[in-house]
Amino acid sequence: MDKEKIVLAYSGGLDTSAIIPWLKENYNYDVYALCIDVGQGAELEDLEKRGYECGAYQVDIIDVTDELVDDYIFPMLKSGAMYENKYLLGTSIARPLIAKKLVEYAKQVGATAICHGATGKGNDQVRFDLGIWALAPEMKIIAPWRIWNIKSREDAVDYCIEHDIKLNLPSNQLYSRDKNIWHLSHEGLELENPDTAPDYDKLLMMSVTPENAPDEAQMIEIDFEQGIPVALNGENMSGKDIIVQLNEIGGAHGVGTIDMVENRVVGMKSRGIYETPGGTILYYAHTELERICLDRQTYAFKATAAVTFSDLIYNGMWFTPLREAISAFVDKTQEYVTGKVKLKLYKGNIIPQGISSPYSLYSEEISSFTTGSMYDHKDAEGFIKLFGLPLRVRATMKEKHKED
Repeated sequence: MDKEKIVLAYSGGLDTSAIIPWLKENYNYDVYALCIDVGQGAELEDLEKRGYECGAYQVDIIDVTDELVDDYIFPMLKSGAMYENKYLLGTSIARPLIAKKLVEYAKQVGATAICHGATGKGNDQVRFDLGIWALAPEMKIIAPWRIWNIKSREDAVDYCIEHDIKLNLPSNQLYSRDKNIWHLSHEGLELENPDTAPDYDKLLMMSVTPENAPDEAQMIEIDFEQGIPVALNGENMSGKDIIVQLNEIGGAHGVGTIDMVENRVVGMKSRGIYETPGGTILYYAHTELERICLDRQTYAFKATAAVTFSDLIYNGMWFTPLREAISAFVDKTQEYVTGKVKLKLYKGNIIPQGISSPYSLYSEEISSFTTGSMYDHKDAEGFIKLFGLPLRVRATMKEKHKED
């Protein structure tokens, strides 16, 4: 009798290396280990070999980096979504696409279950489960961290040693890390104490500290079309290539590293260090361009919608009607967000150097201190009287009751 098949979201790291033998031992599944390449880079070296050594029945790697950038990251960028005014959603934004690919692969190989290595305290378990169920409600989900006896990453290391699984992890790899083309996160160990300053020289992998950045500033120029970056320093290129180059440039100048205590979906607070050099530059540039391309009401309402959009991404609710509706609204706002943004990068700082757009709503004639034909200073008096009328009426009422 053929064994049932299960698809494991395989990263090649500590958790999923332990999960392969655990699944075989406890469920007698044929484990199909699927690594979804979202820009992990060197982490994928020898991954297929390692998967088979851990006992996987089949190991596959699929590259979805372009899809991640074009269909997930750029819609997020256009929205301005930023969780709790700080986090650029690097881990969160990749999860719905990973869930989608897990479901597609499971149906392709005839699997009856999907397994992931998200912990029982983390956000990713919510994101993976919701993403999978939104696309395959019948699919069984196994999350070992919610049911096995392993209680820590140290326990997981011991389990791998007992099962003769070679990890070859340096001691600093015991941090819980997540990497994709957009960012790199660091959690765990001494970072779990928010009163402990990170040892950035040891921790950072995409960036340098501002102190170690060059003493000379670097100028860059980014072109956008309808809210999407299309060129860097005058050279047209794919979104993926723009992010890769900005990661290198921004990282070299110490841009885009944050230390954050955030509110997780499951109710607790957690502390993480996030490196998002290219993303930080793109968010800054896009926001600057919107300042001259969006009218006042749209700009203000879009900022409100961005808060909801960020919560939807963070909470794993990408495949929902509300997220789709907000994306449609955002696309409408971006019709004229086209132009060029010039920036200076210097020791962790992003300094604007000029914005231009053929659809700019900024009028030098109107804004200048010199009187122009479209603005008469005398009109301001009547406007202010009407605009301030509620204040005057209320003040009059208060004075009347003082007299009584």
